[in-house]
Amino acid sequence: MKITDGEKLILLMLSELYDKLKVDGEVEPDFIRSAIFSDNTWSIPWKYVGIPFEEQETPEIVKEVLDILDMWSMIERSYANLSDESKKFVENEAAPFGKDPMFRGFDGNNESEYMGTASFLVNDLDRFEEFKGRDFNSHCPSIDTYNRMLGVFKPILRRNLNFRPLSAQELVEILKEKVHPDSR
Repeated sequence: MKITDGEKLILLMLSELYDKLKVDGEVEPDFIRSAIFSDNTWSIPWKYVGIPFEEQETPEIVKEVLDILDMWSMIERSYANLSDESKKFVENEAAPFGKDPMFRGFDGNNESEYMGTASFLVNDLDRFEEFKGRDFNSHCPSIDTYNRMLGVFKPILRRNLNFRPLSAQELVEILKEKVHPDSR
């Protein structure tokens, strides 16, 4: 959503009025403020789907973060459903990344826009609630790793999982991509 600077100021002032007058409406002033201050105004039509906003393109970084969160959600859920024997297989075959694989976020210093987008999707838009309460700062560069993993994950997804979890072998194939190609 493209909002001019003047419109941002008006929305922020209206949000303050909502709070001051204790208006109990459908529009959440805290969300509007958060979307404006974090420069995530693309999210306003996502939150308020009943309002007929003009069609807009989702920012590329949002699409990328959604793909990454979707992949990690499936990895974590699939791993949790494995038998102990299959978990051991994943741990051994995808070492050192196969034991209790978990989404750790993005580098706060160099990937802060990704980190902020993930945090906003989870904490403000209530998407991927399984990641709520996480820090989202991996303290190390992650985006290249996630993109390598997505290169393996997306073809598996295209083979039509039909909502089944990933197999132990598929998890191994995806998690092995965490090892940089120069270190294989």
